[in-house]
Parts: sequence; C-alpha cells; structure tokens
Amino acid sequence: MPKLLDLKFPAESKTLPEGFWSAVDVWIKKPHVVNKRLCGVKETESENVGREALELLLDDPELSHDVLSFLSSGGSPAQTHEEDKPWSSSVRTIIPKVNCYGTKLHKEVILKDFARQQVSFLPFEEDSGGQVSLKRGNIHQIQLISQDCEEWALELHALTPDAWFSDGVAYPKLPWLSTDLLPKLVRWATECKSSEFKSTLSLLPVEKYSLMYQQLKEKYKAMVKVWPEVTDPEKFVYEDVAIATYLLVLWAEEREEKGLTGRQSFVDLGCGNGLLVHILTNEGEKAITPSERFLFPGTDWLIGNHSDELTPWIPVIAARSSYCCRYFVLPCCFFDFYGKYQRRQCKKSQYKEYIDFISEVSQVSGFNTEEDCLRIPSTKRVCLVGKSRNYQLPDEAEAEQRRAHYVKSRQTASGITVQGSDIRNDGESCHENRDNDRTPRSSWGAGFQPRDRVEMVRNCASLPRDFVDGVVLRVANVLLGMTEDDGSDWNRGGSLSVSEVAGLLEQETLQLLKKECGGLQTLLKNSHQVFRVEGGRVYIRDWRDRNASRANTKRTPVAPGALKTRPCWFYDHHPQRCPLQAEHCAFAHGPGDLRPSTRPLKKIKHNAF
Repeated sequence: MPKLLDLKFPAESKTLPEGFWSAVDVWIKKPHVVNKRLCGVKETESENVGREALELLLDDPELSHDVLSFLSSGGSPAQTHEEDKPWSSSVRTIIPKVNCYGTKLHKEVILKDFARQQVSFLPFEEDSGGQVSLKRGNIHQIQLISQDCEEWALELHALTPDAWFSDGVAYPKLPWLSTDLLPKLVRWATECKSSEFKSTLSLLPVEKYSLMYQQLKEKYKAMVKVWPEVTDPEKFVYEDVAIATYLLVLWAEEREEKGLTGRQSFVDLGCGNGLLVHILTNEGEKAITPSERFLFPGTDWLIGNHSDELTPWIPVIAARSSYCCRYFVLPCCFFDFYGKYQRRQCKKSQYKEYIDFISEVSQVSGFNTEEDCLRIPSTKRVCLVGKSRNYQLPDEAEAEQRRAHYVKSRQTASGITVQGSDIRNDGESCHENRDNDRTPRSSWGAGFQPRDRVEMVRNCASLPRDFVDGVVLRVANVLLGMTEDDGSDWNRGGSLSVSEVAGLLEQETLQLLKKECGGLQTLLKNSHQVFRVEGGRVYIRDWRDRNASRANTKRTPVAPGALKTRPCWFYDHHPQRCPLQAEHCAFAHGPGDLRPSTRPLKKIKHNAF
C-alpha cells in the first residue's frame, strides 16, 4: 500500500486522537470549506459493517481481496479487529457548485476504522438507472499514526496511485490532497474548535439550493455592472441572490410538505435598497406592500434582512399578525425593543449573545425557533426561522399575555412606561383581515424610537478642524520636548500613556472628547500622520520606519506624480521638518506641492462648543 505523504503533528498535541476524528468529520460533512468547487454533500446515516457487506458491495472477488487487504493494512500490529463489524460505514453524495456531470451522481463509501485510527474513501458513480461503477484508482485512506504517546503523524495512502483520476471537482488531484487537505486536517485536529453556530444550510436540501443559486446567479449577474450604489456590487448583489435562494428553497420545501399549490406571500420589513424583494417577486413570490398598520394578518411570511431596530419586533409582529404568519430574520446590528442591546454575558461573543436574545424573543412570542447559517459574504450570516407555533390556536389569549409581559419587561428595563397590549384575542383565522382600525398609535408599540434621519457621527471625524489641530499640536510639542534636540538625528520625541496625555488638556476639551466614541484615544489614532498609538502609549510617528506598526508594512511607495491633497504636518511643525524627501512623502511639502481635494467637504459640528 503506497504511502504518499507523512505529515507530523506539532509537539505535545493534546487533542489527539479525538481531534483527528473531529477533523475527519469536518472533511466528510463539509468538504466545501476546503474544496471551493463543491457546494456540499448529502450523507446517509452510518452503520457498522463487516467483510460480508463489503464483499457484497464490491461484487468482484479479486477487487474485494485487494480492497480488504488495503483496509486491513496499516496501523499498529497490536491493533486487530475482534468485532464482526469493525467499520462504521456511511455514503456521501458529492454536490458540485456547478453541475458538470449531468444525471450521474458522484458518491463515496466512507469507512471509519476506530481501532486502527484510519478512515478510507471508496468513490463510485451512479447513473440515472441505478448502475454503479467503482472508481478503483481513487480509493484512498488517511491514517493517524502514533510513534509513542506524544509523537503523532498523518499519512495518506492510495490503493493504486498510478491509476488516479482527477477532474478537479469531485475528484481532486493527489498533490492537492497532500498540500491542501492534510495540512488543514492537522490544523483542525490540533485546534479542535467547536463553532457557536450550526453548519451552513442545515435546514435545506443542499442539492436544491446549489442548483437554484447557480440559476439565479447567472440570471442576475448583469446587475453587478449597473449597480447604482457606492457599495461593493460583488458583495451586495450576490449576497441578496444567496438570501433569495435560501427563501425560495425554504418556501418550496414548505409547499411540498404542506401540499400547498399557491405561492406564499411575504412582507420585507426594513428592506433597504429593495433588491431582495425584486428578486423574490421576479421569481414568482407575492410581495405585499407594507401599509401604515403594525400587523399583516393576510401575510404568510415576514422577512427581516438586516432590519436593525425592527429585528426584535419581527417575531412579535408575526405572532400578532395571525396564527399562521411565519417569519425569517437575519440579525445584524444589535438592537433591543427600545434602544441598543446591552450585553449581559461576557462568556459569549456579542453576536452569539444577540442571536440567543432574538431566539428567546421568538420562543416567548410563541414560535418553535430554528437556527441556520447562510452562505453569504458576511460575518453576520446566522438566521432564525419561525415556521410553527409552540401553542395551540385556542390558547392565543394566554400566549398574547406572555408576549405582552415580556415586551413590557424589556421596556421597563429601558426606562419607558408603556400601556399593556390591546391586541384582540378572538382566534381569527389565518387570512382574515382583522384589526382594520389599527393605526401606528396603537399602545403596544408606543415608545419605539427609530434612529434619527441623519445620524450623528461620533468618531471625532466631524470635530472642528482647528480644535483637532490644537490638540494635536499641544500633544506633539510635549512629546518632542521630552528628548534633547542636539541636531545629530531627527527628533522622534518620547512617549506618554493616553491617561498622561489627558492630563495635558483642559477640562473643557476633555468633556467635549467624552461625547465622542473612544474619546481622546480615537482622536489620537485618527491623527495617524503624526502619532502612533500602541499598547496604550502615544509616540511620534517616524515615517522612515516601516515596521513601526502593522499598517505600515503594507504601505505602498508614493507613485510618481501622485496628487497630494493634505499638507505634511512634520514639514510645517517639526523643528527639523519632515524626515522624508518630498518625492517620498505622501503629504505635501509646502503650498506648491499641494493639490486641492475634489471630495465634498464634511459637515462640521458648528455647535460643538
């Protein structure tokens, strides 16, 4: 049995051998995280099998002998099989992103041998008629080898490496397994990290999602070229295509499950630029234009796609709209019912804590809540789905009391006094147009405060220019005065902690900076031309030193003829001027080197003082 690669683990890997099987499960269940040409897999339940089952599967005495010898080789001589069924067997169907195989299905029999600490892959193809052909040349095995209790290695073996077939999709090249897959397995096995969230597309059939996504991506790719916004079209167009794909497949599965013939209706609350609604309606779904009322009794689904302040309200609105109303929400910014969400658990990430909060809102609102992870180019990609209720329709009045009490408890915590709910609890049907007289003045929503039409910028960027320049000059002069200027070298000055810098400023100045996010430290970091802030200390930046900060290592040289729109602070204020020559400095050395900016001026806080 030829050994193709031997990759050693780092010394003292304490996660083995358990970490090896965790890493193998990632490759088996989520191969798309490494092989980017795959969308995912569909795996059967595992069962224990023995030699008889494998001989029946292989259906060839000579092939059976070779494969069984291959499976039984390797491992420690002391590791022998005393069980009749030593292998844990499952079958995974490989789903490529782009179907280039027609009706053929590409599958693998996966055999886990826990005693020998090895996993084997037996690829085969199955046509539409159910005929199966084994890819003998691609049978391979990954082994965990232990020299002693502390030294571990990963080995890759193939039955007949000379006959290996590769198409770069379902059958990757052998060198790829060595250079890409095995190092990933080593890293996963030693890190042994478990995700806070579920794997992607856990609520959908991956093969249907993959097919529809490729169709919609091809259909709407032209929008990237005519994208009217200043945002990145590659990100936002394909993100909404992916969300639309998820919803279309989710709703198609619901129609099949419930035997529905018509399309579901939906309302997108906080729909942003409307691209998601455009795609969904273009694909045949029925959008309902939101009215000035709070509830949507004739709507099947409410959607909250990065719906900000509305996010915690969407499960409540869906529950109160009708007993049959469902919802989909993709949380992004962290909002409670009446303001910013306040963290309560430092052991979780802020994102995980917020997802749990919205899930709690959903459960209290009466939904059986499901969580899933979308495949979108965003760090905020966990969605919550409420498709069914955790109570019966006759219990609507009691359920509404729980909802009202919960919302009121969150309002009390925000310091807002709100009257109780005035929702009728007379058990209307799913599509009856109830509460026609409801207006935005209904008391259960009183006190909700959406953000201002124009949001206040509080990152020190809108402070008056002369105020910022005065602080910068004062701090820089103190730093420069901490070292003696003997003229032998350019004066870099000393360093001060941020708290020591604060002691240099008047109380009135500090009070104004406290109104900004990050305060004084933000102002100093914004003035990165002059200062370098590291480890809570402030230094004068020396532009000759490219290793002074992580950002400088990526800085590209000034291009010849580049327009310089900002004056060089060191040229104007440093006793020895700028340490760089004018052609090497990104800022203007004197008025003759300055070119006015064509960007619109920022709005300055004239009322800052």
